[in-house]
Amino acid sequence: MLGKADRPGAQGRAMRYREDTPAEQARARAAVEAWREANPAGTCEELAGAIGGQFHPDYAVVLRGFFFAADRDQARPVTGTTAQDAGTAR
Repeated sequence: MLGKADRPGAQGRAMRYREDTPAEQARARAAVEAWREANPAGTCEELAGAIGGQFHPDYAVVLRGFFFAADRDQARPVTGTTAQDAGTAR
């Protein structure tokens, strides 16, 4: 049934695509970047545990994605690589 938890162990309502707004993504990205600056050696599991309560429970995967994107973006100035460089040195 729509809006009901149908998975074993699921809590509450599932997040719907229309609830994932650009404003929510910007808020999540800012929270991840702020956490990452404060915890440079932290893991994505620690991130999800620390700031996950500020977002819908289904948003943990999005937070992890922003975590890896932030790390990738930080690595570019250090390594001088771009996404286009990936896989071209064959």
